[in-house]
This record gives sequence, structure tokens and C-alpha cells, in this order.
Amino acid sequence: MALAVLRSRALSGMMAPEVTVEVHLASGLPAFTLVGLPDTEVKEARERVRAAIQNCGFEFPQRRITVNLAPADLPKESGRFDLPIALGILIASGQIKANNLDHYEFAGELALSGELRAIRGTLAMCAAMRRDGDAINSKQRSFVLPVDSAPEAALIHDMRIFPAANLLQVCAHLGGRELISSYGVSPAPTEVIYPDLSEVKGQAPAKRLLEVAASGAHSLLMSGPPGAGKSMLAQRLPGLLPPMTAEEALESAAVHSLAGTFSMEKWSQRAFRSPHHTSSSVALVGGGSTPRPGEISLAHYGVLFLDELPEFSRTVLEALREPLESGVIHVSRAARRAEFPARFQLVAAMNPCPCGFLGDALGKCRCTPDQVARYRSKLSGPFLDRIDLMLDVPAVSEAELSARGSGETSAVVRARVSATRAIQIARQGKPNAMLTPDEIDQYASPDAAGAALLKQAMARLSLSARGYHRILKVARTLADMAGEKQVSSPDIAEAIQYRRGLSS
Repeated sequence: MALAVLRSRALSGMMAPEVTVEVHLASGLPAFTLVGLPDTEVKEARERVRAAIQNCGFEFPQRRITVNLAPADLPKESGRFDLPIALGILIASGQIKANNLDHYEFAGELALSGELRAIRGTLAMCAAMRRDGDAINSKQRSFVLPVDSAPEAALIHDMRIFPAANLLQVCAHLGGRELISSYGVSPAPTEVIYPDLSEVKGQAPAKRLLEVAASGAHSLLMSGPPGAGKSMLAQRLPGLLPPMTAEEALESAAVHSLAGTFSMEKWSQRAFRSPHHTSSSVALVGGGSTPRPGEISLAHYGVLFLDELPEFSRTVLEALREPLESGVIHVSRAARRAEFPARFQLVAAMNPCPCGFLGDALGKCRCTPDQVARYRSKLSGPFLDRIDLMLDVPAVSEAELSARGSGETSAVVRARVSATRAIQIARQGKPNAMLTPDEIDQYASPDAAGAALLKQAMARLSLSARGYHRILKVARTLADMAGEKQVSSPDIAEAIQYRRGLSS
């Protein structure tokens, strides 16, 4: 048999289209040609496959070898095609016999010794394989993967996974000599441990705001002097959020799988991403010649914390405007386009001035009004308009620091947050921060007194239409926290108070 056809998967953003690996052996001068838009990593498979075949005791054919990765117009990257290419060569040269190749898909990077190494994007490939099998209403294929990738693949239910340690083991399985046992271990539920809110001393208003942000999935900006506890508060937000659903955990894990950062220890744990202020736009929102997810996607269903907010490049911050609204990021390059989920909760922190001590009672600040204005002008109005909550976080007094911690624990607050979120999910199927204008009119309309108060705020604070809607979203969350069905004037007043800093 001079032709072998196997199947694998490519990666295109969160999608994993099927790739047919065709291996043909012909007479002529020895050559090894790869076609089908392979990138450098795929082209290097020629040397890895050659060495792996020889080190496993097989003969590398001294013939003209052509490997076609179809479809031809789909770019192929990474070393996941090593395994199907090596198997195709062995089958086409008659060195092994394979039964029922149509029942399998293969992916794995080969070491020179023939060992199989883990690959990234396993979750995306398995999810796409299951979707394709359901769409054509046929028997689901089995996936042959490296052993280290099997636990990740097993997160997709109803998948038949065959974990292989090396090329020889796959050959023995396909020939029926020594079958590989399917992998059926599901992830055991583990307790997720986050930093506890009770460790933060003082800052009662900030803790209240943190609970509001967690209850409605609202974005948050804290301003205060160095050492006030802004970073500590932000780090405790993931521990206040409700436990992830199975679907949310799977989506989050799939993004980290694409980036090669997933580990089973992080299963069902809400991400907390804190990129440095020198990060580029590509690092934050994703991109590259082969699009990869950025920090906002790695924070999917988690928290993105931007410390020292004005120190970020303005271009970088402006890139956040679209995903803050839509929950997705579209990355377009000359030859590649990809879409990644980005339903993150933004928490930002900044100093009130360049030195950080504006308004200090001891007069530490030496910044001029021009320096303060220039520092704050680094944040554009359209960007600030997309932040729901803002609060000044004052320095903690010596008495509060020396007192024994007696605040509420994260578990206590998380129970209230979960109850509030349950109200929102039952009413509208989503957190309040995700309400559309039509849904705001339906679910967040205030009473007469609240409407009058909001009308006054619109005039005095020069609020935009977006600001108007975000006040109503926050007020709806405050009403849910209080167990009220109708948004009232106290809810509107508190929501306005949290937004005044954005308009000043």
C-alpha cells in the first residue's frame, strides 16, 4: 500500500477543524515533502519523524515521500501532526497494518526516541471532534493522544481517549497486537482556595464595593495612596465569586489549553490575571502571526487586574473597550482570523496622582495641578465610561492595622453573592452587568422617585447614555442584594455615588 490516509485536527482560534493527513510513497530519488500550508514547526516534523521511526526499530523508506495536510488553504502549526505523519509513513510502506483507521483521530508531538509529548489545544480539538460527530449523526471517533494530554481530554464527556506513551504503543494498538486501554478518569472535585477577605483590615466601604462588583459582575476602579490595600482587595475578588459551572470551567480550561498554560490543579478555579503595565496590546488582547489568546481571554470567567492603570499604554487600554462590551475579542491578521472569548471582570487600581499622596493630611504630595491633570488624562473618557464602579480607597490607620482581624470571611460574602447571582440568573439568565438596553428597561426600571433622582444626576454629572445604563445596572444589583423586586431611589443614589468619580 503506497497511500495512507489518517485524520487529525488543526487549531484556528477556539475552533479545531479536521485535517486529513495523506501520505504517499512513490519511486524516485529519496525525498520528504510536506504540503498543505505547514509552518516552520510542522516542516521540522520531517527530522523528528525520521529519527523517531528509526529509533523505534523501523526502517525509514528511501523513497519519494509526499505528505499532504488537507484542506490546503488552512494554515497548520505546531508539532501535533508528528504522530499521524509517522503512522502514515509506516502504513504506506507496509511495515505495520492498521485496522479501522476511519475510527480514529491522531495528534501528538514525537521526541527523537519515539516518545509522545503533550500538545496544547487538546480540549479545543476534543470539543470540535465531539461536535462534528454529533453533527453528522455517526459513531464518535476515538482520539489517540499522548499520555500527558489524556487527563485534559477526559474533561470532555463521552469521549473515547486512547493515551499512548510512544509510537510503538500506537502501532501495536492499530495492529491489534496489544490494545491500549481507554482513558476514563474524570476530574475529581477539588477545593479551590483563594486569599481570604478577612485578611484585609479596615476598608469597609471598599469591601462593600467588592461585594457589589462580585454580585453583578461589574467592572471596578479603585484609587488611593500606596499601601492602602487596593491590590489585596483585588486579589480577593475571585474568592467572592460563585463557584464556576461545568460549562464555564470547560470554556476557561479550553482557553488555557490553547495557550499551553492549563493544568488539572487549576480546574474550576477562577483565573486571576495581573499583567505588568509594560504589556503590549498583543499580550493583553491576543494576536501574533498565529493568533494566540491574550490576558483578557486567559481571564475568561475570572478577574483581570490592572495595577497602576495610568502607567499602561493608552493604546493598550483602548484595545479593551470592545471586549469589555461584547465579551469576545476578534483578532485579524493578513492571513489569519480568530475569535477568543473574553468574558472577564475588570478590576483596576491607580494612585490619585504621580507621587500617590494627593489629599494626604500630612501634606506629603508635591505634585502640581498640571502634573495631576496630565496623569489622570492618560485614561480616556470612553474607557472610563465603561467602568461601572469607582471608589477612593484611603490609607489604613495605625489603629486598624494593629487591631485583630474580625471582618467577614470570603465564604460568608460568597454565600450572599451566590444568592444574589441566583436571583439574576433566574430572572434574566445572566449577571446584571451583561444586560442589554432592552433588558435594562424590562428588569431595571426604577420607581418614580428613583427616576427623578436619575434625571437630576444626568443633568448635573453630564452622564452619557452608557453611563445612564450602567447606573441602572448597578442599582439593579443593589436591589437584588437587598432582596427588592423594584429598583428604588436609595439604590439609584448609591449607584450614582459609585460613579461620581468617573465624571469628576
